Amino acid sequence: MNYVRLQNGVKMPQEGFGVFQIADAEQCEKVVMEALSAGYRLIDTAAAYMNEEAVGRSIKKSGIPREEIFVTTKLWIQDAGYENAKKAFQNSLDHLGLDYINLYLIHQPMNDYYGAWRAMEELYDAGKIRAIGVCNFYPERLTDLCMNARIAPMVNQVECHPFFQQKAALENMKELGVQIEAWGPLAEGQKDIFHNPVLTEIGKKYGKTVA
Repeated sequence: MNYVRLQNGVKMPQEGFGVFQIADAEQCEKVVMEALSAGYRLIDTAAAYMNEEAVGRSIKKSGIPREEIFVTTKLWIQDAGYENAKKAFQNSLDHLGLDYINLYLIHQPMNDYYGAWRAMEELYDAGKIRAIGVCNFYPERLTDLCMNARIAPMVNQVECHPFFQQKAALENMKELGVQIEAWGPLAEGQKDIFHNPVLTEIGKKYGKTVA
């Protein structure tokens, strides 16, 4: 597994397994176990996915040391605000059955996300979160938060794949020292990406599959 280092020195695996749209708890638990067995060490969930408990059970049953698994979860829109974010974070921690979260993200730049960010800064200071960041923040929102927060976001998780390369946003993140993290890096299988002729040729050159 390859890793990147976030601005605070935390090592984050470059490839992760996301559980969006896996609502069935038994199925979610099964596929996360399979992912961990296959070598994945970053598991990405969210309060809005309604499957944190299944993810937590998989991590516990896997027998893999906790420090080897990088767990991401996210704060949903209705839980924005200082007090709400504190409660929502504790709920996620309880659902996952963990003592800390590796990466906690604001899921969308809506509602009182500044209040939520203040709560996340305090949770980070307390060691409950190893890294804090955001999701789906456009450059202007990200820049504003970086300029006005006590602790700048370490990650911005955005849609990014060959058909939506986010070049301007990536340059903005580089300038701010924020690590980009792609959701949907395989374009959710759309546009017949696995048979794309350009990607196929690139893969042949490097001895890799399209994926």
